[in-house]
Amino acid sequence: MKLTFVALSLAGLAFVAQAQTAAPAAATASAPAPAASPAPAAEAKPAKARTAQNNRMSECSAEFKATGKEGKERQAFMKTCLSTKAADGKKARNEKMTQCSADFKATGKEGKERKAFMSECLKG
Repeated sequence: MKLTFVALSLAGLAFVAQAQTAAPAAATASAPAPAASPAPAAEAKPAKARTAQNNRMSECSAEFKATGKEGKERQAFMKTCLSTKAADGKKARNEKMTQCSADFKATGKEGKERKAFMSECLKG
């Protein structure tokens, strides 16, 4: 299941990268657009923010390129790399939760205030 997800994610990233590099070339090759009214701002889609998964995939891909290995080994490398980075992120989150919980207990506040305290603590 994870392997299928990784494969689909990589295929999606490759498609997006190809579309981004092909679009400017196509735009310069076509005739200039007529000077019509500008497109409404509502139609413009804002760029999506990169997720943690996107960042991990980029980091792992860069690490793989640095090794100089062939493409056949990439899938196994990416699987190992992504699972390691995900585990590191979960570990850091758990450590932060533990620290915030200990800080809350030290304040001596009631349980009603815990949710707000933990939310603020985890943001920072």
